[in-house]
Amino acid sequence: MSDSYFIIEPKAAKVPLILSSPHSGVEFPDELKAHFRAELAAQPDDTDWFVHELYNFAPDLGITMIHAKYSRWVIDLNRTPESQPLYTDGRIITELVPKTDFNGNSLYVAEKFIPDDGEIERRKEIYYRPYYQKIESLLAERITEFGQVLLWDAHSIRRFVPTIQTEPFPDLILGDNDGKSGDSKIIEIALNGLEQGNFGVNHNSPFKGGNITRFFGKPEKNIHALQLEMSKTNYMNDDELTFNEERANEVRSVLRPVFENLITHLNSTAETQRRRENQ
Repeated sequence: MSDSYFIIEPKAAKVPLILSSPHSGVEFPDELKAHFRAELAAQPDDTDWFVHELYNFAPDLGITMIHAKYSRWVIDLNRTPESQPLYTDGRIITELVPKTDFNGNSLYVAEKFIPDDGEIERRKEIYYRPYYQKIESLLAERITEFGQVLLWDAHSIRRFVPTIQTEPFPDLILGDNDGKSGDSKIIEIALNGLEQGNFGVNHNSPFKGGNITRFFGKPEKNIHALQLEMSKTNYMNDDELTFNEERANEVRSVLRPVFENLITHLNSTAETQRRRENQ
């Protein structure tokens, strides 16, 4: 563990797939705890609750997992360093270092605690950049070993967030930045697999991937990145506060075969590439 993330090591031979969960962190650094409104920080609502637990099967497949330690309210690991908007359709878009939650509630006890440019830069250095550097390191290791790699960025969201859209969200939303962050075959395998379950599946709408997907996804360099957003009620109780093992297992029954098929494809294409190079 570093100051900004946890690593869950694979329990089987490593495969060319890395899983990231940048929004499942719930902690607040000691020096900042008193700055946040206690009633909000006690249960940070914008958290992707338990996402890394939902994917608990991944290490058994040889997948390395990285997930955030701190709340996205400390710094949002899925935003650009410059806090550029990811969408321009009028939805609420919280910043790299947000001042409010998705409902527009102020996060800080007093205005004096709202981070200035210096504090934002400090948080980038301590909490943001190490997460990206670790992902870069993991991807580079897999490229060296396999010649290609897939980064799967795992997210969840409340079924209904009126500040983002007026309708409830679909069950599953696969994002690939409109086809720019991954090879078409990899996208096809992921989509087809997700559609085998009893869940509704959208593609790039209303989410097409955040900064992690867009920044790391470079299929021309054999680095592919996909984001899966899902409604929390897929694996949590209807209150969207409590983990529901029965619901989670139904989602896992869809996700695990998707990962298995992706790993098979990645290994197969890597082997084909090795044979070509050795001819």
